[in-house]
Parts: sequence; C-alpha cells; structure tokens
Amino acid sequence: MGYAGGTLPNPTYRNLGDHTESFQVDFDPSVIPYARLLDLFWESHNPCDKGYSRQYMSAVFTADKEQERAATESKARLEKTLGMAVKTPILPLGKFTVAEDYHQKYYLRQSPLIREFKTLTPDDRSFRESTAAARANGFVAGDGDPAFLKSELDRYGLSAEGQKSLLHHVTR
Repeated sequence: MGYAGGTLPNPTYRNLGDHTESFQVDFDPSVIPYARLLDLFWESHNPCDKGYSRQYMSAVFTADKEQERAATESKARLEKTLGMAVKTPILPLGKFTVAEDYHQKYYLRQSPLIREFKTLTPDDRSFRESTAAARANGFVAGDGDPAFLKSELDRYGLSAEGQKSLLHHVTR
C-alpha cells in the first residue's frame, strides 16, 4: 500500500496532496504477463466510473513506455468490447511512496490473527513485504477463493488455531 501519481515529494495519509492511494505489483513476466495483470485490473472494478476523488480513484500507473503502450491498447480493446468510454486513467507512475506502517494490511491488523503475524514477521518491513500476510489480509477482508487458501494454508506459518480462524473468514 502506498501513494502514486502525484507531485508531493513525501506524501502521507494526512498530507496526500495530489497522490492516489495505490498498491504496487511486483511481478515476474515469465510467470504472469503484464497483459494478464491488466485484464485482471479491468475485471476488478467498474472502468466506466470516473471515481469520486483523486485519493481513491482507480488508475493504471505505468512505469515505462512499454507498460503505457500495453495499458493504452488494453483500454482501447475494452472500450470496443463495452461499446463505451473507459474513464479509468492511465498515468505515469513517477515515484511510488510506501504508506505508513499503520496503513499496511488494514484488515489483518483488525483481526486477532495479527498476533501470530507479528510473531512471524517481527519488524514492520517484513510484515509489509510478507506474501502470507498480504494474502491473509485479503482473506480476512472477505476476498479470495477458499480452495486456493486451503491449498496453500500450510505455508503461512500459522498455528492450527490460526489456520482455523483464517479458514473461517473465507467459508462464512
């Protein structure tokens, strides 16, 4: 979680300026192509809705000309398929600023599971960068496929009670 797309040198949640709350996706193009990530992004929100504020708008922030070209082409294909304008902007990334620690993994922080993850990830950086914590955060928020969670739950490092608690979030 962080801030992108703005001009303020050091945005914070309380002083966001013209930035947008964002998340950064680090990916290996040999595992998942950028075009597939774009498809998932377009499917995950209403691209014909402009959004109600700069802070919370949906946007594609591109890191280079190649990503910009691919995003622009995928947006054009989507507009053709939908038969209407896609209002989600494609903008240059500029600098991505990591959000404050308290802004990371919000749903997991509200869950009793946070105690286990704080033991598994003893410092803020390891918690912020933990794939298991990121996935657990999504599941606690009510997103995700229960079958996927069951297939990889043993790799999260949770106790039997922690696993049961996390499974409860996705099967309720």
